[in-house]
Amino acid sequence: RALIFPLLIREGKPTPFFTFVLALLFCVFNGYLQGRSLTTYAIYPPGWLGDSRFIAGLSGWLIGMAINIHSDHILRNLRKPGETGYKIPRGGMFEYVSGANFFGEILEWFGFALACCTIESLAFALCTLFILCSRARQHHK
Repeated sequence: RALIFPLLIREGKPTPFFTFVLALLFCVFNGYLQGRSLTTYAIYPPGWLGDSRFIAGLSGWLIGMAINIHSDHILRNLRKPGETGYKIPRGGMFEYVSGANFFGEILEWFGFALACCTIESLAFALCTLFILCSRARQHHK
C-alpha cells in the first residue's frame, strides 16, 4: 500500500508535511522490524512453504491486497474531475462493508501474520486492526 497507493492517487487535499514524515518513519521502522525478525530470528521447519498456516496466510494476504487495491480504485473514481462533495462508494466489497479498503488492509496484514507466525507480524496486524477500525468508524459516520 505504501508503494501502490501514492502512485495511483489523483490530486486531492494536500498532506501535511508532519503527517508525511510520521508515516514515512512508521513505514521505515515497521519494514526494518518485519525484515529483521524474518531474516534474523524466525526459524521455519523444512516444508514451511507447504504448511497449511503459510498457505492460508498467503491466501489471506493476496485476497486482502486485491480487496484493498480494488477498493482504492473505486474511491479514486468516485468523483469526476472538478466534482466536489461526499459520495458513497458502491461496488466490490463496499456492498458489504462501508470501509472496504480498511477491511482489505486488515485482512492483508493478518494473512501476513499467519504466513510468518512471528510476534512482530502479529503486533503489526493488531496495530493495523486498532488504527484502521478507528478510521473506518469515523468514515462510516
